Amino acid sequence: MFYYQLTEKLGYNTSEVKIMEIIKVAPRGYCKGVIHAISIAKQTAKEYPDKDIYVLGMLVHNRYVMEALKLLGIKTIDDKNSTRIKLLEKIPSGSVVIFTAHGVAPQVKTEAQKRGLIAIDASCCDVVKTQNIVKSHLENGYEILYIGKKNHPEAEAICALSSHVHLICNKQDIVDLKDFKKVFVTNQTTMSMFDISELFECINEHYPNAIFSEEICNATRIRQQAVADLKGQNIDVLFVVGDKHSNNSTRLAQIALQQNIPHVYRIDDVNDIHEDYLKGVNKVAVTAGASTPTYLTSQVISYLLNFDKEKQKPAIDITKVL
Repeated sequence: MFYYQLTEKLGYNTSEVKIMEIIKVAPRGYCKGVIHAISIAKQTAKEYPDKDIYVLGMLVHNRYVMEALKLLGIKTIDDKNSTRIKLLEKIPSGSVVIFTAHGVAPQVKTEAQKRGLIAIDASCCDVVKTQNIVKSHLENGYEILYIGKKNHPEAEAICALSSHVHLICNKQDIVDLKDFKKVFVTNQTTMSMFDISELFECINEHYPNAIFSEEICNATRIRQQAVADLKGQNIDVLFVVGDKHSNNSTRLAQIALQQNIPHVYRIDDVNDIHEDYLKGVNKVAVTAGASTPTYLTSQVISYLLNFDKEKQKPAIDITKVL
């Protein structure tokens, strides 16, 4: 915990705000899957200096990471309205393609090979584990109920495995299903453990003989629990540093609201902090999504600790992101 004296700097009466306490929620930021993917991308740039290198989608869900990759000569091919296989059409033959941390469908790997691309897989090991569990149960004749987010690349890769994989986004999706005899249930690794619990209960009511395998990765779980543990600590404001595309950052913000934290802001970086957010505030907490660079989170914390509305916000140095 850190304390910062706020008086005239905010332009408020000294009786309005005396002390702002800053809580650095831990753990926060990069998980092992993100570190692994970035490491692979950097190594690929070194190994193929004379090749065009593309990432098929966002390597990790943070735009600053994408910008930093550009400095290494790595281009990102992404379109939320297109599948991974369609995106491959935009990559010239002979180029290097990096599959993202969110996993890749077998069909995409096959198509990349057909197109003469050098494929590098940066899939997170936890995502691969879930894929393998799903494949195993498909081979044994199960219908797979996969709890995930529509259009998320991790869910896309899993659902592409078979027509017997059914994406579950809400309770209505469960009601709309047929009366399957053999059902296996699992989930996207970055989902909220609280949302998963509710959907598991609903599925169990419809399919009492279903087999469940909760696959929220440990990094996601402990970050979510750390935010849940803020309940009852009289937090006035929580800043979640994370990209709008980051599902785990969004989930952290949702969990915070469920803990009755009055004001929760998902911010890309320090520039998204408005002075009014701090008016009348005594206790501020800061966390970050698993794909958020430590550099960006540290900058936010430093800004809050040394808040002065007369000073400009610090510039973001892209070279320090990776």
